[in-house]
Amino acid sequence: MAGIVWIGTSFYFVALDNHLRENHSWEIHGGGFYRVEKFTPAPPRLPDVLHWFKWEAYTTWLSGFALLVFLYYFNATTYLVRPGGPLGTGWSIAISIVLLGVAWVVYDVLCRAVRNELVLCAWVLGLTTLAAWGATELFAPRAAFVQVGAMLGTIMVANVFFVIIPAHRGLIRAKEAYRDPDPGPALEAKRRSVHNNYLTLPVVFAMLSNHFPSAYTHSYSWLVLVALMAIGAWIRLFFNLRHAGRNVWWIPLTAALGIAAVAFAIRPTGGSGSAVAAASVSFAQAHAIVEQRCVPCHSAHPTRVAAAPLGIELDTAAQIHAQAAAIRRVAVDSQLMPLGNATGMTQAERDELGAWIRAGASIK
Repeated sequence: MAGIVWIGTSFYFVALDNHLRENHSWEIHGGGFYRVEKFTPAPPRLPDVLHWFKWEAYTTWLSGFALLVFLYYFNATTYLVRPGGPLGTGWSIAISIVLLGVAWVVYDVLCRAVRNELVLCAWVLGLTTLAAWGATELFAPRAAFVQVGAMLGTIMVANVFFVIIPAHRGLIRAKEAYRDPDPGPALEAKRRSVHNNYLTLPVVFAMLSNHFPSAYTHSYSWLVLVALMAIGAWIRLFFNLRHAGRNVWWIPLTAALGIAAVAFAIRPTGGSGSAVAAASVSFAQAHAIVEQRCVPCHSAHPTRVAAAPLGIELDTAAQIHAQAAAIRRVAVDSQLMPLGNATGMTQAERDELGAWIRAGASIK
């Protein structure tokens, strides 16, 4: 909820700035007219009541980090640690936390050193690509996407905490001391606010990515993530230009083509099961795989969890046959299950399951 409010606020204020004509804008909403005026760097006198926009950002990050701790750090062996990867539980958690801070420091240094926005954009894109590749090498697939999103989200909230709000406080202190405010920090605050605006959709996708296993289980998942993040920022450019009075329609057209291209590239193909003859896989073979790799969790009496996830049980032949399509979706077309590959399902086993399912999932 906090994230929705923060994103909405970001969208509104950047659009409002782009709507300004001679520092004011007329708007209509809620049965009336509004005349919004912007004073740069400050009004002649401070108002009695001043509304701040900061807790949306702080609450979003604090709640997001809490979820990262409870879901990924407390269950690191299941969700965070990459099976067969280079890091154990402790190192995975430590590096995940450190990378949040590193992301902000590197970005902030770049912002101070690079004033050309196109050059800065290239740097951020390149480093985000490096972060995405590195995260997929270090962490479990679903955690990798969330890690990159958390790094960008940390940059956004740090912009608010360390740059935007201090600049606003500086304006107020100057007016209270009856001196002219320094416009420099306020201009930098505006710059960082625009950066946050472009990062909103990339972060939203990263945080919702657990719903798209075909993306984060792809062999080039880091490239998929970067492509979709870049498309998200590209879409924001269209709306920001539109709010400034320019309709650049080839931007949404190319964005749509980009999304279609990514969707086509990551479409489920059934794995490499074509190498396994459908008729050569019997139910007995499929059942043995399910028994060893799936039933430890999906059973009336599971051994790895307290209760079968989503109530799905695979103890009997009828239950396995009924869930054949779901098994294909999560264990053949993708590697979503077993979760974290905790039971060690091999690619050959996935191929055999796929061949059995494509042949009709017969249990006779």
